[in-house]
Amino acid sequence: MRSIGTLRCMKNETLKEAMEEPHSVSSPRRILSLSKKKRASVSFSDPDDKASGFGLSGEHGPKPSEVYGFVGSITTVVATVIFFTWAYVPEHWLHAVGIYYYPSRYWALAVPTYIVVTVALALAFYIGLNFLSTPPPTSLNTLFDEFTRDPSIFGPLGEGDELPIEPLSDIPINEINRLMFDDVN
Repeated sequence: MRSIGTLRCMKNETLKEAMEEPHSVSSPRRILSLSKKKRASVSFSDPDDKASGFGLSGEHGPKPSEVYGFVGSITTVVATVIFFTWAYVPEHWLHAVGIYYYPSRYWALAVPTYIVVTVALALAFYIGLNFLSTPPPTSLNTLFDEFTRDPSIFGPLGEGDELPIEPLSDIPINEINRLMFDDVN
């Protein structure tokens, strides 16, 4: 058995070798490759990196989607604080700060109520449209459509021959009813 100190030395040597390689970069994306020393090693190459050997990307700065997400989150927080300040702070405090023009407090309750009612009505309308477009339970359209496939029947093969796998098809309704509702005693 090897001692803990020997294992630590081996681990440190492996880390130093990996750090000395020009293509090793700290990244969660690992690619297993064979090094020039003919032993397997793990290199940390990042596909986002450009052709430079230093592991730096050619484009500097954050991605636009990150900037838009950050600005959107900050804007949402600021708008929420302004809304709750307008809705709950007494008028004489707003006047003391120098804010005299603001919408009526009626809208602090009316706008969220209108939004909730609109979403509820849209969901009810969507469910109603689904009920209208669904055929009644007695219709054969609930069982058959243009994509229905009848099961094909294979002819008898010679004895000892294996049956081929049947093609994909729908199970007939009479077969389903027989399997589910016939009394098997």
